[in-house]
Amino acid sequence: MSTHGVSRQNGILLLIGVTLFWGLNWPAMKISVEQFPVWSYRAICLAVGGTGLLLIARAAGLSLAIPRREFLPLALTAFFNVTLWHIMSATALTEISASRGSIIAFTMPLWATLLAIPLLGERLTPARAVGLAIGLAGLSVLILPDWRNIAAHPMGILAMLAAAIGWAVGTVFIKYFRWTMPATVLVGWQLLLGGSPALLGMVFLDRGFDPAAVSLSGWLAIAYSSIMPLIFCQWAWVKIIGTFPAQVASISILMMPVVGVGSSNLLLGEPLGPDLLLALLLEFVAIAIVLFRPSRVEEAVARDPG
Repeated sequence: MSTHGVSRQNGILLLIGVTLFWGLNWPAMKISVEQFPVWSYRAICLAVGGTGLLLIARAAGLSLAIPRREFLPLALTAFFNVTLWHIMSATALTEISASRGSIIAFTMPLWATLLAIPLLGERLTPARAVGLAIGLAGLSVLILPDWRNIAAHPMGILAMLAAAIGWAVGTVFIKYFRWTMPATVLVGWQLLLGGSPALLGMVFLDRGFDPAAVSLSGWLAIAYSSIMPLIFCQWAWVKIIGTFPAQVASISILMMPVVGVGSSNLLLGEPLGPDLLLALLLEFVAIAIVLFRPSRVEEAVARDPG
């Protein structure tokens, strides 16, 4: 695929940027959905993000053409990776907090890891299994103390779970299909195609929306969501999963809910307790196991698979 990854060192730098900017997007999303209807919010973000990526690609001299044999895989991937994820996650945040929403959303690595085994033929190595287990334990630390409040909003839970599963399917599909389009072009078309249903929803379902009623914080939040997560992070994520196996890339993003919870506390005043610190430690250990010492563990397993 032409969405070739980068060097391992550059991949780690991209992971840090994606972790920070995507994590900070959770409070921005919460601010946005409080002032914008879901369809309008996502239509604006996806249109800006997709158009911005394609303009960057064009300025770099890349062809924007979609090869005929890649159109159906592109549309399928865009549905799961963009339409389902963006609409369901925004809908969920109209009912649950940004911090708890980010926790549910980042069960994605579990689904991606499971899907990667039959679809990509990847092995669940001991290192990845341990990293995944520790990461999921970190999520449990964040979920369990607030379980009653989460259970009181089942529709929000279901919508965010659907978003997480859609994201996982889209992530594995990016790895599964063979692409000849450059990463920037691929992601740009994904955002525009996946955002088409949101545009239809904005036109037909949000007719009573008054943009003049949106505050400055609302416009700043939607600007952030349109530029950093949808231009930089979407491009970087394709590069990351082109660099690392799907399981490794998926486990690595377990740090993002920690950033989401922390930034939601700082920017929105959502509750913050000792559970966050324990979760932060567990997530860091999970990422360290998978990213910074994978070769020794996996080489040892290859030499002695017994």
